[in-house]
Amino acid sequence: MGDMTALTPPCVLTVAGSDSGGGAGIQADLKTMMALGVHGMSVIAAVTAQNSLGVQGYWELPPEAVRAQLDAVLGDIGARAVKTGMLASPVLVETVADALASYDAPVVVDPVGVSKHGDALLAPEAVETMRTRLLPLATVVTPNLWEVEQLTSVKVEDESGLRGAAEAVLELGPAWALIKGGHLPGAPVDLLTDGTNEYRFAAERLDNRHTHGTGCTLASAIASRLALGDDVPEAVGKAKEYVTGAIARGFPLGAGIGPVDHAWRWR
Repeated sequence: MGDMTALTPPCVLTVAGSDSGGGAGIQADLKTMMALGVHGMSVIAAVTAQNSLGVQGYWELPPEAVRAQLDAVLGDIGARAVKTGMLASPVLVETVADALASYDAPVVVDPVGVSKHGDALLAPEAVETMRTRLLPLATVVTPNLWEVEQLTSVKVEDESGLRGAAEAVLELGPAWALIKGGHLPGAPVDLLTDGTNEYRFAAERLDNRHTHGTGCTLASAIASRLALGDDVPEAVGKAKEYVTGAIARGFPLGAGIGPVDHAWRWR
């Protein structure tokens, strides 16, 4: 006999692309969600053929397939938080924005624009759709500095530029912006702000090139913590701790860049 009193954990939905190498995308999202104690669900918007060396191929799913997955999950199970990742074309961004506009749950938008290998993952015409349709629905948006430039044309040269970047991103409508400053020289600092309150998250720079999946992992960790009831600054702080540990234990895989270790707390 099964235990009929089992409690269902909070459910979190990721809408993103599949990474065949298992380090980023949907696969990173689901591993992160499990590690943080929530039930992960997925809407696959694209399938990639990729490994430690880069992305070899990319196939979008038809918008009706993406919409049907969204309706299936949100209509029956529901989500306490939603995370969006790679949505490469205008029609996919629109499809997801349409479904989420009427759904009442926090949304973490990882505005995926470029991969670790420098591959462009967002069509130029999709940038505008992302800005006008998806970012206004975001509870938190988590761009790196390249993505800030892609979305706002603001180029950050040093830590003093993070605030201006955040203000430019907030003008696009999200409630909170988390500007990831890891690509700047010096100790990495991320800036989180809603335009009034400002938090800075510093971490040591880890000498580890196995960082595939960090962006996906951070956004999923934030969504997981929001689903567990944290407020935004608390969710980001805990997500940062999880990701820093995962990067510290990133491991080699194949001939290129390895992934972070999603299971580091258990190993």
